[in-house]
Amino acid sequence: MSPDPATCTIDERRIGAVTVLAVTGTVDMITSPQLEAALTAAIAETPQAIIVDLSAVDFLASTGMGVLVAAHDALPAGIRFAVVADGPATSRPLDLIGFAGVLGVVPTLDAALSAVTG
Repeated sequence: MSPDPATCTIDERRIGAVTVLAVTGTVDMITSPQLEAALTAAIAETPQAIIVDLSAVDFLASTGMGVLVAAHDALPAGIRFAVVADGPATSRPLDLIGFAGVLGVVPTLDAALSAVTG
């Protein structure tokens, strides 16, 4: 049985003082509250930085993009933020709407780690 296409999973891990949220699947109107809850919990832990890794996301709707921007705007001073997105399902829509520069979109997790710790 194949997984439901309208689902997403979010795995949280720490790399040093950086929280990485690895998102898999679809981020849309139905699943974006999961991302919002994960980001809210991550921000509450006050890490040095938060990276949202969208490498395994098949579809990123405008509601998901809105959650990313709202989380970025809600960050306390001193917490850095980056988004890993590379491909037509994630980086292209973020770039077309103009959010790529605001959110610190980079193509790989290594690039994101360098951006938030450098």
